[in-house]
Amino acid sequence: MKGFLEDANYSIGLLDEGATLADVIDNCIYEHTHSGKRAFYVGDLGKLVKKNIQWQNVMAPIKPFYPVRCNSTPGVLEILGTLGVGFACSSKSEMALVQDLGISPENMIYTNPCKQASQIKYAAKAGINIMTCDNDIELKKIARNHPNAKLLLHIATEDITADEEMNMKFGTTLKNCRHLMECAKELGVQIVGVKFHVSGSCKELQTYIHALSDARCVFDMAEEFGFKMNMLDIGGGFTGSALQLEEVNHVIRPLLDVYFPKESGVNVIAEPGCYYVSSAFTLVVNIIAKKTIEYEKLLPSGVEQTRNDDEPVFAYYINDGVYGSFASKLSEKLNTIPEVHKKYKEDEPLYTSSLWGPSCDELDQVVENCLLPELSVGDWLIFDNMGSGTLGEQSTFNDYQRPLIYYMMSFSDWDEMQDAGIASDTLMKNFFFVPSSIQLSPEDRFSTAA
Repeated sequence: MKGFLEDANYSIGLLDEGATLADVIDNCIYEHTHSGKRAFYVGDLGKLVKKNIQWQNVMAPIKPFYPVRCNSTPGVLEILGTLGVGFACSSKSEMALVQDLGISPENMIYTNPCKQASQIKYAAKAGINIMTCDNDIELKKIARNHPNAKLLLHIATEDITADEEMNMKFGTTLKNCRHLMECAKELGVQIVGVKFHVSGSCKELQTYIHALSDARCVFDMAEEFGFKMNMLDIGGGFTGSALQLEEVNHVIRPLLDVYFPKESGVNVIAEPGCYYVSSAFTLVVNIIAKKTIEYEKLLPSGVEQTRNDDEPVFAYYINDGVYGSFASKLSEKLNTIPEVHKKYKEDEPLYTSSLWGPSCDELDQVVENCLLPELSVGDWLIFDNMGSGTLGEQSTFNDYQRPLIYYMMSFSDWDEMQDAGIASDTLMKNFFFVPSSIQLSPEDRFSTAA
């Protein structure tokens, strides 16, 4: 089975009920062991279908607009497009990708807070009118390059439990909204709604209460200026957890009913990105080098050594790193723990280990400290929940090879798409049947051409 990150001519393995994700990984590793040990992803596109059903059950009628930057691989975009999801684009290339799917401009929004004039012109030519804005300089730039633009004022939100100061990196204050409306009136630019964003790391759901209250204030303010407001974007920050989705819905639903009731004509949208794709992709990497290091070098400053000096400590170098699939590690903690692919005994000793990318750069540390059995060069490690981040982006580091992608879907998920009538003929051409792993030898499995 072949999957190409850079090629829209991808294929999706339709798994017999006897086959599992582990079988797919086993077969891909078998292929790579004989053809070159390149890192690869396995993407379960059926999880996108399940996530969309979950969203409709919990969050409807709030329409999801998927942020393309989260994962712009062709399988993801085509499945979500088929499901009727909208798209939030942050660049010309993302807008072009979505256009190629035949998505209507009405189902696209341009969300980059710092837009290039040439890309605003591209959006205007493509008929993509809805875009966000949080300052007067952007407003004037949009007025010059896209007279038909319909703006969502991006307002700042406050994580009231966070240690850091109010999140003002993007988003404007309520006070400044009045100034922006005055400018928009003078420039003849339409303001049609409000956007805010609550981070997925925010633990205090009261933040949504404050944000919705502020949004209502902006809507009321807009009436004074004669703007017809009809859209509210509650942003992203949805982790993918069913519990978190229920909790957010429990908080916002009563407020939406009061502040933006159905009869108000306000369409409420959201931008779930990680929610859809994070758990759908598993990354498999190969160990390309190994060395024994001094334990003291792994310890943070001031921490006393407590281990036996005779016990080895290992540093493993893998064929993907922070200049590739682990780019988010530079700005946030890696939440996934590596799983060892090879079988080892339950009583086998575990050793303090660290994982590094292939660049030999001191920043290219994927996992600072973990316990693993002793591994060898050529062994494989598995990382789950890797669907959000750099998938679809090209690294500029040396001759870094982007991991291949192997798409799959179970028969039950495929049937669900068929029954719902959401599987287009174009999408169906990308599927091929994969028999149960019990029936075929490793050489035969997943050898079907796209």
